[in-house]
Amino acid sequence: ANSSDNSNTRPLTPHRSVRLGPPGTDPDGLNSALTEAYRQALAGGRYNVGTMPNPVFNEQSMKQASSTWAAPVRGTHLEPQPVTDGPISTWQPAMTINGTITAALVFFTILLVSAAFGWNAAAGPTLENGVETYRFPGIALLGIIVGFVAVVVAMWKPKLAKWFGAIYAVGFGFAVGAISRGYETFYDGIVVQAAGATAAVFAVMLVLYRTRIIKVTERFRRIVVGATLGIMLFYLVAFVIRLFGGSVPFLDSPSLLGIGFSIFVVGIAAMNLALDFDLVERGVEMRLPKDYEWVGALGIVVTIVWLYLEMLRLLSKLRQ
Repeated sequence: ANSSDNSNTRPLTPHRSVRLGPPGTDPDGLNSALTEAYRQALAGGRYNVGTMPNPVFNEQSMKQASSTWAAPVRGTHLEPQPVTDGPISTWQPAMTINGTITAALVFFTILLVSAAFGWNAAAGPTLENGVETYRFPGIALLGIIVGFVAVVVAMWKPKLAKWFGAIYAVGFGFAVGAISRGYETFYDGIVVQAAGATAAVFAVMLVLYRTRIIKVTERFRRIVVGATLGIMLFYLVAFVIRLFGGSVPFLDSPSLLGIGFSIFVVGIAAMNLALDFDLVERGVEMRLPKDYEWVGALGIVVTIVWLYLEMLRLLSKLRQ
């Protein structure tokens, strides 16, 4: 800027000058960038207009470029973020009434097929020491144990209810067929009677529930569940007593106490159907996952099988 050519420079202060172009050019008529350069030159210090900053690509834009256009400074760059397609949808099919009915029909079909094999596996009445007896197949007892374990697992693992429900239907169905063959051996036609009575009770309970004649309240639920657990505990004690050669006389006897006990158990089993209907209905309202259709269906099938076996016991006492 300290040029000796006075035709091209206009001295401002000693050692301070700025290139303006042809002599006589008014700096106020220059463009805005040159005017700014001129202002800074007047403020003090050397300012070479020939190297003035570009209004676009200047010092400020260079600083910005360090974090946008140019490569990042070593050690200051961010780790690359993984590319995603956005949030994953959490929608899943919900439990429905029709789906539960379909699942129950599947379990019933498997159970009936297995029951047919159990029926054929049971030996008919035989004479031992002049007494007509019935021989229960030992494998049917294994089926009861397998079925019980399958139900417990299915209730704790709803996603596996479809498969363990089928295992229950196979194992317990075989035992039900063998037990039915034993009752039919000594009481002709009792199986058809028990099946018909079970279907009638199921239909009546469904109507009573749908018309809200029976309302499943919290108190109702506690009473039925408590009575059911009490019956199961009693049956377990009776089973242990029989293992040691003892017996519970009224359990199978046609006495008033025995018949009254069977009627009570049949009633509790029927009330459990109301609980099953309520659980399915609430599950649909809560939009539980579709896996719970199999849980609800398994609960209904287990209750119906229990009701059927109790009907066999009650009818056998009445036939006596």
